[in-house]
Amino acid sequence: MRRWLPRGLWMGLLHGGAQVGTDAVAVHSPGAGSPIRYVALALVVVAGLLWGALDAWRQLDGRGMVWFFAALVAGPVAGLVGVVGKSALVDQTGVEALGAALTGGAAFTALLVLVTATAGMGLGNLLPQPDGSAAR
Repeated sequence: MRRWLPRGLWMGLLHGGAQVGTDAVAVHSPGAGSPIRYVALALVVVAGLLWGALDAWRQLDGRGMVWFFAALVAGPVAGLVGVVGKSALVDQTGVEALGAALTGGAAFTALLVLVTATAGMGLGNLLPQPDGSAAR
């Protein structure tokens, strides 16, 4: 399996699940919605940072392109998971929300994944490498 596919799928599922979870909290207890959104977004950011740092620390070949393609996969996956999850669990969101989720929402997710993974790779390059050598 290509290395970008599991990264893209898992990051997309994580961000889509975070969207559904925050919307469910906002519907059922409106006062708690705002802080939960920031916590959920921070969870996605931390996951991207850690995974990118791990890839740099392990010296994964072509890690920049791996994360580029993973971000392209994560965007539409998060949009689709968000719409389907909201439709099934929150408020019967319809197909009309799919267009916005697969354009603007997907672009935001792709950028979020790419930026956080790139920052994580930068941090991972600063860590001591497993074999004691400097990072490539």
